[in-house]
Parts: sequence; structure tokens; C-alpha cells
Amino acid sequence: MNSHEVLMLVARAADDKRAEDILALNMQGLSSIADYFVICHGNSDKQVQAIAREIKDKAQENEIEVKRLEGFDAAKWVLIDLGDVIIHVFHRDERSYYNLEKLWGDAPLENVSEAFSY
Repeated sequence: MNSHEVLMLVARAADDKRAEDILALNMQGLSSIADYFVICHGNSDKQVQAIAREIKDKAQENEIEVKRLEGFDAAKWVLIDLGDVIIHVFHRDERSYYNLEKLWGDAPLENVSEAFSY
């Protein structure tokens, strides 16, 4: 699976658990860490954990290595490292505090809306 296919899988998994304001930043050429950052949030600790668990499970089902998962128990900011795609699942209040979208404001948005189930 290439990094764009992983991105779409992640966006679909987040959407399946009702993640809000799902954004994908194209980091190619801006960061050597990953090709894409996905940023989304949930409205409760339980929802943040459900989103993170769904992304992790879908990755493992598709034989994508989960290199790191941090922050799951606290459920304020869960980071999931899938190599070329790094996912940030925030609790709503934490997302506005850290404002990664502004920090990486020079990164173009990647359209992931085709992954969503409406």
C-alpha cells in the first residue's frame, strides 16, 4: 500500500468513528518525518480512544505496521505513527490549544473527502 492509500484508509477509519474536522496535510517536501499528517478530534475521551483504536485496527488488518501509539490512556492527544502517515487524534479542547494546522500552515491540504461515508 502506498502512502496515499494508507492516508485514505486512515481517513475512512476516523470518519467511521465520527471523528470531527478531519484534515490531511501533505508534508512531502516539508518534512522528512512523514508524507502526510492527519489531524482530527473527538468530543470525549471515549470517542478519542475509539477513533485511535479503529485506525490502529484497520492498519493492522491491512498489514500496516503501527510503529508507535502514544497518549491512548490519557485520550487528550493520541499520536499514531504508521511510517509515512502520522495521525494526531485530539480531544476537542486540546486540538485548539496545540493548533497543529497553524504550526504547519505552509503544508497544502490533501483532499480526503472521497474516503468519507455520507
